[in-house]
Amino acid sequence: MFRALAAASPSARALGQPGRQLLPAATRRHLSWAREEPSEPHVGTSAVPGPASKAALEKLSALQDTRAATFVGDYAKSTGNYIVDADGNVFLDLYCQIASIPVGYNNTALIAAAKSDQMATTLANRPALGVFPSTDWAQLLEDSFMRVRPPGMDMVFTTAHGSDANELAYKAAFLHYARKRRGARAFTQTEMESVMDNIPPGSPEVAILSFSAGFHGRTFGALSTTRSKAIHKLDMPAFKWPRAPFPQLQYPEDAHREENAAEEKRCLAELDRILQRNEVPVAAVVVEPIQSEGGDRHASPEFFRGVRRITAKHGVLLIVDEVQTGCGATGAFWAHEHWELETPPDMVTFSKKMQAAGFYHSREMVADQPFRNFNTWLGDPARALIARAIVSEVLDNALVEQVRGTGDYLLGHLRPLAIRYHRLVANVRGQGTFVAFDCPSPAMRSELLDLMRREGVNMGGSGEVAVRFRPMLTLTNRHVNLFLTRFESVLNKMYKKHWPQ
Repeated sequence: MFRALAAASPSARALGQPGRQLLPAATRRHLSWAREEPSEPHVGTSAVPGPASKAALEKLSALQDTRAATFVGDYAKSTGNYIVDADGNVFLDLYCQIASIPVGYNNTALIAAAKSDQMATTLANRPALGVFPSTDWAQLLEDSFMRVRPPGMDMVFTTAHGSDANELAYKAAFLHYARKRRGARAFTQTEMESVMDNIPPGSPEVAILSFSAGFHGRTFGALSTTRSKAIHKLDMPAFKWPRAPFPQLQYPEDAHREENAAEEKRCLAELDRILQRNEVPVAAVVVEPIQSEGGDRHASPEFFRGVRRITAKHGVLLIVDEVQTGCGATGAFWAHEHWELETPPDMVTFSKKMQAAGFYHSREMVADQPFRNFNTWLGDPARALIARAIVSEVLDNALVEQVRGTGDYLLGHLRPLAIRYHRLVANVRGQGTFVAFDCPSPAMRSELLDLMRREGVNMGGSGEVAVRFRPMLTLTNRHVNLFLTRFESVLNKMYKKHWPQ
């Protein structure tokens, strides 16, 4: 059984499940950030961005579009859980480069990896890994990505970034689908000629199904499965691929068990109906464990087990997009491990906190011929070297365990605040430190995020009204206390402004 396999898998061992003895706390290697972190945030400018950031952005705007920029970072001065901006403001960073910093700014293990001879050789001689892999590439894969491979995954396909990981996983799904239909026969002349005109039978009508409010990237194929915000997709041609509804849960969950169960049942029934009746056959279903860009939308493990049962019933592959949820943020190294599936997903994509990208898969997903799922670089050994250091930091310091404890502490203090400040804070939810709450409107959320930055806490939004926490795995209860003090100060200010007594 897959649940039994999970207990002995490398990533299960990394979580302190059966199969791995965790180091005693006193003997775990001391994380470098703790020595040099500021004692607390500090903001010396009257607004964020301050004058130095504004000047830097003005200069940069002549070369690139800077309209999305919040401030300009001084990464040489940033340490641990704190980011410093061009004005010298020091922020407790709970957003972390859109959820992509795992073990602290200027972590000495990562700096050492960056300064190593192996890194210098890699940077000076970047290989085309598909045709000229380096002598150390297999061992590097074993020491980095495969050390934390999800249960049931035999291989890893390395790529450039999260969208790329999903895009190439989709290609693997289509190649697998075509191989099953074609069997052992060779390509026909008609297939080889028609594909050059982008028409069947060489270019078949096949789809990837995604869920409402999902986000899977902005590259061309990935964008056809992204459903989070219209602005991401407007004016772009798209494949006519189906979408299924994702549950819209009500909170607190304990008070809405029946309603949430009914909602999940409805969504599963619709998924089953689409896979059975869609006019274009579906090769794969892609789903996020938590819909991150779509507004931190959750579903229960039973819902995802239902998705797996339905995909298996229809012979459709399941791709789990762990680009944002992977690498420990939910209190499991891979968020889908919370589901306790009977059989594993077919592919698991990753990026962000791994500081590298790709997808895990079984040997069955390998294309029938070389060069079919391919590009020049096929990943980057330099990023794999950093990923190796990250994985070691996470496992050696039991950071996934720490995330579970810190997440419980954070949620335990946010929920009472949501009762006291119910006009501003609603629907508190999360796993590990992958936490969010909703504001009453986009304008209120923008105001809250701006005031939090003025208090020295950098946070971000998701969806239309959600505020999301995307801290590093090194966040502690002490950092949470620093946040809570400033958060309650901001809530009081906003209450006095909008609801004066």
